[in-house]
Amino acid sequence: MTATDHDILTGTTERHLAPLDGASSLLVHAQVVEPLAELQTLAASQGFDLRVCSGFRSFDRQMIIWNEKVKGIRSTLDHDGRSLSLDSLNAWQKIQAIMRWSALPGASRHHWGTDMDIYDAAAMPEGYQIQLTPDEVQGAGIFSPMHNWLDSALMADNSALGFYRPYGKDRGGVAPERWHISYAPLADIYAQRLSSEVIAQQLRGTDLLLLDEVVTRLNEIVERFVRV
Repeated sequence: MTATDHDILTGTTERHLAPLDGASSLLVHAQVVEPLAELQTLAASQGFDLRVCSGFRSFDRQMIIWNEKVKGIRSTLDHDGRSLSLDSLNAWQKIQAIMRWSALPGASRHHWGTDMDIYDAAAMPEGYQIQLTPDEVQGAGIFSPMHNWLDSALMADNSALGFYRPYGKDRGGVAPERWHISYAPLADIYAQRLSSEVIAQQLRGTDLLLLDEVVTRLNEIVERFVRV
């Protein structure tokens, strides 16, 4: 990776991407297409229809999500995945609440195209709207059976095909996201290259809300919410 790859790290290019299953609106890293197809085939052999509902997400898209959450236009969730009001929180508290479930623009793993949110299409009744909440993927949740199988698959020798769950455990930063998987052979490289300096350079001069507080706290943000 060279200095010019900062655009991949921060989600400001699509040059590393390819459409998934011919769907131009759903993009992943070009080198992830084949191993993901192999994982889907493995899932299908167990009766699951593993599909991606979110792959690459650009810096601009992540910025919209972030700013809408700060403004209260888009919901922010608490530790249990329920709606949380930011009105009474100070700037740093708002940042921590937002980053519990949403990445800082320039620091999202979705920028790389190596990470994706998945669901089991075979389990969905007609008209069902995917929520990407804990209730869907644990206990009696609609997608829980696929994720229970996937837990076993990810631990089995030679069957995980390089995928893992970066947010599989609560480390005090990002909430556990059982629906989020990552292709380690590429994602680990990008994760090692992403730094506070790279993120700060990308954020400088943008319209990110709470920017001053973010920059002041950036090293802490990276250690707590970006390193996994």
